[in-house]
Amino acid sequence: MIHLRFLSGADVDDLAITDAEVIAAVESVVGAHGRGETVFEPRTHLVPDNGGAGHFNILRGHVSTLGEHGLSGVKVVGDFVPNYLRGLPSELALMTVYDPTTGVPLAIMDATLITEVRTGAMTAVGAKYLARPDAKVLGHVGARGTAFANVTMLDSLFPLAEIRVTSRRPESRDAFAARLREVTTTPVRAVATADEAYDQADILVEASRLEKPIPLLRTASVRPGAFVVPYGTVSAVELDLLDVMDKVVVDDWRESRSGRFGALRAHVDTGRLTEESLYAEIGEIVSGAKPGRETPDERILFWHRGLSILDVALAHLILTRAEAAGTGTMLRYR
Repeated sequence: MIHLRFLSGADVDDLAITDAEVIAAVESVVGAHGRGETVFEPRTHLVPDNGGAGHFNILRGHVSTLGEHGLSGVKVVGDFVPNYLRGLPSELALMTVYDPTTGVPLAIMDATLITEVRTGAMTAVGAKYLARPDAKVLGHVGARGTAFANVTMLDSLFPLAEIRVTSRRPESRDAFAARLREVTTTPVRAVATADEAYDQADILVEASRLEKPIPLLRTASVRPGAFVVPYGTVSAVELDLLDVMDKVVVDDWRESRSGRFGALRAHVDTGRLTEESLYAEIGEIVSGAKPGRETPDERILFWHRGLSILDVALAHLILTRAEAAGTGTMLRYR
């Protein structure tokens, strides 16, 4: 008989995995990607006939460095912005992982937390190598889904003196600021506009949930030494943003060129971002093949779209911890 482990959202929460563990797992797999020790297919999208309420992303990946034989996995994640009206997260996800030597399914798990924290961890890993180590002001646009992990993980890595947050709805940004104040001693200020959030900021993160392109992160807001992370599904940046950047880094160039969505979709489609103008993939920097930040005044942009190998790495972390703790429900597969 073959059994697999089912891990609900509550099961995953009970494992109490820390931000530091998540960041370490993501940094490790990003380095593995830079060394060519991962395999992943281009993400695909399933767009139901639902009046534009949302779509599904399907991510597939394999990491050779995990466990004795590596680990393969598939994640399906919904991206449904209006879910807050129903009291639901905008991103709900399910992950399945497999033994790559036999194809045997090993686990099914709620991957909503994985989706939330892996994005924040990727932002943090990028910042570790590309932001000024003395960054003091974080400006963050967006208050749902991945926003909390973005802010808390950056706060854990930098000597921040102020965190500014905003979102479209006052009640959303106020609630987000209040939630952050519960877990950090860094002053948190909810502001009314993106311009206020980004004014003189050292780290600028754009994680908005737009329905159509609107320039929230303006080129004029990016001062020398700034680290910029735009990754909203729909573009919220100006077309000339890359003109002021000294380095542009992505998680994976093939992924950057694919799909209908992404913060720099228009920049790729119009030739403003090309393989020749790109500085590096983040894996090249983490693995030591290329340097990250080299001078205090460099303006550096990091665009990450979400790699399936991050999901596999965090699923491995969760599964390993669950096996050791005896957490989850064993289901007969065949």
